[in-house]
Amino acid sequence: MAIPPNNQSSRANTIRKVFSRETSVSVDINAGSSIIWSLLTNASGYPGWSNTVVSIEGNIAPGETIKLKSTLDPKRTFKLRVMEFQPETRLAWGDAMGKRIFTLNDNKNGSVRFSMTEKIGGPLFPLFSKMIPSFDKPFDQFASDLKTKAEFIMNAL
Repeated sequence: MAIPPNNQSSRANTIRKVFSRETSVSVDINAGSSIIWSLLTNASGYPGWSNTVVSIEGNIAPGETIKLKSTLDPKRTFKLRVMEFQPETRLAWGDAMGKRIFTLNDNKNGSVRFSMTEKIGGPLFPLFSKMIPSFDKPFDQFASDLKTKAEFIMNAL
């Protein structure tokens, strides 16, 4: 698989298995990891920059629980525990059915490679997997929205 040129996003990719599904997306962002991290960890700020999040209640901090409403299913509230919290590097939240991981890696040119992966599944996954919508378009949108907002902040400095 070819690596996209710097500063271009890769399209979301989903790997489907019988008992799981994993979706990933990456994008190079021309902003510092501290700016991106502050966007990712400010729960109340998500609706202001992400077209895929209706709301997040709670504190995005180690061991905390957040309540997330997504545009994919705005009537449903996902209760997620913050599982990993490595400032400006790695953030993960999830529940018994899945885990979403955000990673930030500095590039040599000063940009940051943002990646997001979510794996959902379990023994009962085949019974309801067809009812779960594709994450590809929302992942592409989230990465694009994060890039736009972080670069806007960087350029305003």
